[in-house]
Amino acid sequence: MSASTSDWILHVDLDQFIAAVEVARHPELRGKPVIVGGEGDPGKRAVVATASYEAREFGVHSGMPLRTAAKRCPDAVFLPSDPPAYEAVSERVMTALRELPVVVEVMGWDEAFLGVSADDPEAFAAGVRRTVLEETGLSCSVGIGDNKARAKIATGFAKPAGIYRLTAANWVQVMAHRPPDALWGVGGKTVKKLAELGITTVGGLAAADPAELAARFGPTMGPYFRVLAHGAGDREVTATPYVHRSRSRETTFQRNLSDRAEMEQRVRELAHRVADDVVAEGRPAVRVAVKVRFAPFTTQTRSATLERPTSDAVELERAALTVLNRFELAREVRLLGVRADFDRT
Repeated sequence: MSASTSDWILHVDLDQFIAAVEVARHPELRGKPVIVGGEGDPGKRAVVATASYEAREFGVHSGMPLRTAAKRCPDAVFLPSDPPAYEAVSERVMTALRELPVVVEVMGWDEAFLGVSADDPEAFAAGVRRTVLEETGLSCSVGIGDNKARAKIATGFAKPAGIYRLTAANWVQVMAHRPPDALWGVGGKTVKKLAELGITTVGGLAAADPAELAARFGPTMGPYFRVLAHGAGDREVTATPYVHRSRSRETTFQRNLSDRAEMEQRVRELAHRVADDVVAEGRPAVRVAVKVRFAPFTTQTRSATLERPTSDAVELERAALTVLNRFELAREVRLLGVRADFDRT
């Protein structure tokens, strides 16, 4: 079976995945605050990839500079990021899930949707948790929903290591009073714009005038946000292999860059590394993006669609430099990144 519109949709999310993998490799770290990112050296510029729950209690979170994390949690153990190891463990988890009587749609290293037919979804979810734990030693949380959106949101209430059901029956009770960014797909910028309209809750967004939302966010996105607030979502779970939507490389510099020629050279180097990844992926890129983090910590990203799909390093380099030229580079730069996007059709 390749697709499912089953009775229930489960969202499986591995708890503190990267940190959990590292603790499994280093059992002596269990119970200690663990922070993973960069080369694992808080004295060097890099950001947190993930933090264990013990580190999160000190206010450490993904995307935070390692130096800031070290100040907040000076007793933390810092480890370098090891993507190949995480990919290998992720594959073990997904293989274990595929052995269950479900349809598995992989969403990334640490999450997947399951299409399930079951009289007792909580009991089934408990079995999923046991399977993942027995096969990999990792803990996961499971959200139960009548569509993907509700299942995904439910997982947030299930964490850590729990199970939670969110459906049309309890949607208003659970969600109406929460801020709009409790919805899957609504971010901080949208929340600020909604607040300008006097909309500060999911319930308020659900009751908002579609015409007013369309005027503020456009004819497509405005009404769509209102639909999200009603808990609508896709019910089909498709057992297609997970494929990367993009490949990216970035570098955080130990000293800020101020010379434009040096910035351009760094972008060239990153573009060629991305090109190697694109060739290895076996799919051409259709879009190139450049990420610039200005000192002290302001990040901007710009992108351009390629004239034709390509895996050629020279063409990707040329496109990346063209995008870089769209930035105002008067300020010092602490990070540069290049990303190649693949066709999602």
